Amino acid sequence: MKQILATFGPDGEIRIEAAGFTGSDCLEATRFLEEALGRVDAQSLTTDYYQTSNEGRLQQGQ
Repeated sequence: MKQILATFGPDGEIRIEAAGFTGSDCLEATRFLEEALGRVDAQSLTTDYYQTSNEGRLQQGQ
C-alpha cells in the first residue's frame, strides 16, 4: 500500500516519508508537499528508491 507520512515536530520541523513507492515515484508523490511547504533542508533516499517497479512487485509477492 502506498502512503505519504508527514510528521510535525514541536520545533516546526516537518518530515515527509513515502512508503510503498519504488524508484523516483516517491519523489513525484511528495513533490506537491515540498512545493507547498517551501524548502527542503535535507533529503535521504531509502533502498526502495533504487528498486525498479518489477523488483518491488517481486518482493511484495505480486
